[in-house]
Amino acid sequence: MKGNPRKSSQIFSDEVLDYIKQLFMEEDVDVLQSHPELEATEKPFYELIGEKYPPSPDRSPPESSGENRSCNTISDGIDFFQSNSEFAWYRNCDISPSHPSLGLQEDQFTNLFFRYLPTSEFHKGVEEAKKFLPNENNLAIHHFAQADLTLQREPIEGARRKQNRSSDEWTNEEARRSKQSASFSEEPTVPSEILDELLLCSGDKFPKIVKAIRKDFYKEASLNSQNTEPKELGTRRKSSKTKQPKKTEDAEEADIQTLLLLCAQTAANYDSRRAYELLKQIRQHSSPHGDASQRLAHYFADGLEARLSGTGSELHHSVAFNQKTLKDALSAYKLYLASCPFKKISYHFANQTILDTIQNADRVHILDFGIYFGFQWPVFLKLLSLRSGGPPKLRITGIDIPQPGFRPTKMIEETGRRLTDYAERFGVPFEYHGIAAKFDEINVEELSIDEEEMLVANCLFRLHSPADETVFEECPRDKVLNTIRKLNPAVFVNVVLNGTYGAPLFMTRVREALYHFSAVFDMIDATTIRESETRLMVERDLYGRLLINAISCEGLERERPETYRQWQVRCLRAGFGMAPNSRRFVKKVKDGVRSIYHEDFCIDEDDRWLLVGWKGRILYALSAWKPS
Repeated sequence: MKGNPRKSSQIFSDEVLDYIKQLFMEEDVDVLQSHPELEATEKPFYELIGEKYPPSPDRSPPESSGENRSCNTISDGIDFFQSNSEFAWYRNCDISPSHPSLGLQEDQFTNLFFRYLPTSEFHKGVEEAKKFLPNENNLAIHHFAQADLTLQREPIEGARRKQNRSSDEWTNEEARRSKQSASFSEEPTVPSEILDELLLCSGDKFPKIVKAIRKDFYKEASLNSQNTEPKELGTRRKSSKTKQPKKTEDAEEADIQTLLLLCAQTAANYDSRRAYELLKQIRQHSSPHGDASQRLAHYFADGLEARLSGTGSELHHSVAFNQKTLKDALSAYKLYLASCPFKKISYHFANQTILDTIQNADRVHILDFGIYFGFQWPVFLKLLSLRSGGPPKLRITGIDIPQPGFRPTKMIEETGRRLTDYAERFGVPFEYHGIAAKFDEINVEELSIDEEEMLVANCLFRLHSPADETVFEECPRDKVLNTIRKLNPAVFVNVVLNGTYGAPLFMTRVREALYHFSAVFDMIDATTIRESETRLMVERDLYGRLLINAISCEGLERERPETYRQWQVRCLRAGFGMAPNSRRFVKKVKDGVRSIYHEDFCIDEDDRWLLVGWKGRILYALSAWKPS
């Protein structure tokens, strides 16, 4: 029913009153009228309207066996409680007390009815009350007013199933419903020993910690598969006698990549029928639990299918805005420590650069663009406490995008509490301020810059999030860099994702994404146990998300990574000059990677950029900048 909402609401109100009046004024409603408390409540209202209260019937409701009870359903199939699973017990039943076969006692009926329809909700106005009601087309009362009802017996087995639900089941369902409706849930507490083991490991302890983490992954794999033969995780792989010939593996991988490119080309040509046929073939050779090429094909196919159906934005948001817990982030960080050096090198590079810069400062202010869970800073606080002459007074401003839900700053605030605990533990004078905002929308006044403090800017892996000039005429990336330059920091640490798949042309972007993520999934497959659930989570939530975004999204939704050379031009244009790398630091990093991680990881330098990658493909680039 469409039209004036106020008019329709009045119509429904009259119909509801008529129905309730019919329900309570019929002479057949002997079950409710025979209740003494109900009689005492109704008699004063009859006296007010000048009518005589009808006498209570002497007859008692007929007996009904629990085995033979049945509910009556509405013949037109209307389901009044369709959207509420808690009402499934009696949602198809006629709730009129003139049908005692329902088997409810009077007080049970009253408690059940009013428990789900609190009277306080009906005092909030029509618009508020609409939130608690079904659509008017689904209102059973609406159909009562238009046609006579014919009743039909529900099968006995259905009635038994509905009526035999215990009160405990009601309580459990209500509890589950309240949990599902909550905007967030409390995270499980992570023991401080686990945090310390992962976040404070450095120096000679680091190889031992990595070895222990790899053993944990072996145990996890043995639980997931009894046939797992653990390889030396993260290090060089020995050739296996049972391994298929390399030529066969390369041919299969080439065939899958050919199918992926052909499917992308048909999608670009709007040949949906042919594209779906190719997708069906790709699905036969893809799996999130298979080898590197099968996992790559799985997420690639997800992206192509989302592009064809026009649901790329929804699919990307379902993963990108899925709130991560501290436990999930620690599990992913363990995987990084055990299998690849990217996170460890980046944190070590940034911390060492900052420590060298602030060695004589008494007051320090660090702006961390993209603080996330703050895993970089506990070991930094520990090293700062060991500084000759004592630690300076430290202030960290953690900046990150708002989280979905009713607590957009929840993650940033929890990060601040953890860092405050570490600072107190190491005796570092500390102050924390969290800001939930996009990087290009930062209000400089919120940063509370103090000229007496030495300012440091830090951004790791996150500067590709703002859009570029292909989206906005005033480039948000340049805006962020210009803002940092105006603040005149003593040093700006910038670690970027080196991506070549940000091209505006679709097929160019697809080819570059295929080459880039082929190296990524090959790296994970070579260094991580295949049966690991943590590996599956990282591939899905990080690399799978990036791949799906590159293929299925356009406009503001699509992220646009750039090469480190493009970032160099942007930083120079903003007024920064590159700071040199320490020869001793670079040598130490190369030796560490060579002794702990797989031989196919590569570390190199190019014009003061420290480059890290896999089999010659550069994946990340590290740099330090100072105002020129």
